Amino acid sequence: MKQETSKRIVRFTDLGLSDDLLKALERLSFTEPTPIQAKAIPLALDGQDVIGIAQTGTGKTFAFALPMIQNIMASGGTGLIVVPTRELAFQVREEIDKAGRALRIKTALLIGGANIGQQIRSLRARPHIVVATPGRLIDHIERKTVKLDRVCMLVLDEADRMLDMGFAPQINQVLKSVPSDRQTMLFSATMAPEVAKIGHGYMKNPVKVEVIPTVTSASQIQQGVFYVEASKKFALLECILEEYKDGPVLVFCRTKRGTQKMARVLSKSGRRTEELHSNRSLNQRRYALANFKSGKSKTLVATDVAARGIDVKEIALVVNYDIPERDEDYIHRIGRTGRAGHTGCAVSFVQPEQRRDMKAIERLIGADIEVLEGPGTLTPEQVASLSYSKSRSNKKRGSGSRRQRPPSQSRQSGGSRSGGKSRPSGRSKNRQFMENSPEQYDPRRDRGNRKTSSSGRKPTRRSGGNATSRRRAENSDNQSGTSGRRSTGGYGRGQKSSNSTGQRRRSSRRSYS
Repeated sequence: MKQETSKRIVRFTDLGLSDDLLKALERLSFTEPTPIQAKAIPLALDGQDVIGIAQTGTGKTFAFALPMIQNIMASGGTGLIVVPTRELAFQVREEIDKAGRALRIKTALLIGGANIGQQIRSLRARPHIVVATPGRLIDHIERKTVKLDRVCMLVLDEADRMLDMGFAPQINQVLKSVPSDRQTMLFSATMAPEVAKIGHGYMKNPVKVEVIPTVTSASQIQQGVFYVEASKKFALLECILEEYKDGPVLVFCRTKRGTQKMARVLSKSGRRTEELHSNRSLNQRRYALANFKSGKSKTLVATDVAARGIDVKEIALVVNYDIPERDEDYIHRIGRTGRAGHTGCAVSFVQPEQRRDMKAIERLIGADIEVLEGPGTLTPEQVASLSYSKSRSNKKRGSGSRRQRPPSQSRQSGGSRSGGKSRPSGRSKNRQFMENSPEQYDPRRDRGNRKTSSSGRKPTRRSGGNATSRRRAENSDNQSGTSGRRSTGGYGRGQKSSNSTGQRRRSSRRSYS
């Protein structure tokens, strides 16, 4: 794999694009390409495989969409774009429609949660470009409703995110389903080993273009961190939202349940808030994003599912209410602000015992994040005096490893969840009961030596039990001459039915044991 070091080209007219595309860009008021566009577009137009390393918000969509449109119009083939999330799929399709509308470029969107019948109809219309998420694309491949034999250009966008989400088998299946002589472009925010493996295994002499270091946050984003106890985090959030009441604010939580609860509480407090997570339906997610983009809702609370699928211009503030599960997700979260040359601000709420985790993020981005003060937060002097031993992690974590369970919640010996006191099994309970009983337990007493009542009748079992005990109870009824209904053990009207039923139940228990 060779490294591309060409100089930045400053205008679209110098990139080799067709006149029709240049006119479309002029109508959109796009004249100067971003760094990733300036480096990737000429290579893609030459037919080379490209690996692009750039963060979100750097114009990656046009970096592959423009050369794809031009190559498809020239060759008559089909383009395939695979993205990790539904939100990103909508975003990519919108950008393609902007540039290709004048050229009558037809697109098909294949995503989960949408009507598959409508998707099949759009595929029958022979679209020029298919934008799909991995799971739904595999569904269509298995249904044989999509044909990939005419794919001349394949794009894997946000490849590292798709691998993090567990889509490696689906990606490999897609790569094996498309023609081998295709052109492939792979875009990722980080150069993970799994991404490099795809580049070496399925691409032909790919050229790597990298506009910024793989683990550096955007320089136009002002970052800060509040060290605050968990019980004081929400009060601090309310104070910050009061300062940013006019601008769109994006709040990241770690769990879906926490996202739902926070959105509900903020809405009740008078601030219109939308929620975005994987438990929301497709229409609910589109409605939430539409309200947030239009300004109807000033706050959006989301999980990491939205970290790479939100393209909202000039988000004023990103709040990491919970620090991310993976250190690299921090870069993608704060990348929602400061997009396309705009400035932005991002703050994180960190509990004192999470200081080591925050230091790992600082090492990842290669910079120290300023410690801020607010209501109920620790001062920089108090933060400096914190001991690293209070961290949740007991050992040094890698940049992509998952956070470990806090010591207070760690499982004790024997797999117990109850504070280290192992729960005794049923056998140990019985043994303890027998040891503490005044009499030694004799199992024969249950079978043949039971005490009789004053009427001479032995106690019977109305449900369950073994058939021998029930027969003895019924024989005792007949011999004692007591009036009333004959005991049946609760299964039938007579001795024979009761006995046969008991035998069936006993054989059933044996077969399952």
